[in-house]
Amino acid sequence: MTMHRLRINGQIHDVDADPETPLLWVLRDHLGLTGTKYGCGVGACGVCTSIVDGQAFRPCEHPVAGLREQDVLTIEGVEDHPVQQAWLDEDVTQCGYCQPGQIMATIALLTNHPDPTDEDIDEALRHNVCRCGTHPRIRRAIRNAAARMRADS
Repeated sequence: MTMHRLRINGQIHDVDADPETPLLWVLRDHLGLTGTKYGCGVGACGVCTSIVDGQAFRPCEHPVAGLREQDVLTIEGVEDHPVQQAWLDEDVTQCGYCQPGQIMATIALLTNHPDPTDEDIDEALRHNVCRCGTHPRIRRAIRNAAARMRADS
């Protein structure tokens, strides 16, 4: 075991874990941040998507040892974001399991592309699987959140 100093949701955490432990398990098991869901464990489904240094990131793929100086944002660190309100306005959620990852991928997208095209949206969320099929509502919510964010800036 090794002590790792991590910056998660704006707070510093000292975590004693094997350096090869995926960040997903550190978030869930060591820090109790269970909003970051486990799906496939290989970065293919997007359920665990978080944001690292402003970019969408799959914590199931990355060992904790590689995240010493980076800012990690999980769904628990997001409060009153226009994306969350757009999700509610468009009634996006059905089962809800994939939604934290979808929301985090969308926040990263809109941070980097405030007025995304359909192609930008498709590319940003292509690895975020939703089995309920709410993709049309997700797209509308992204468009609404983008418009709200542009109006607020």
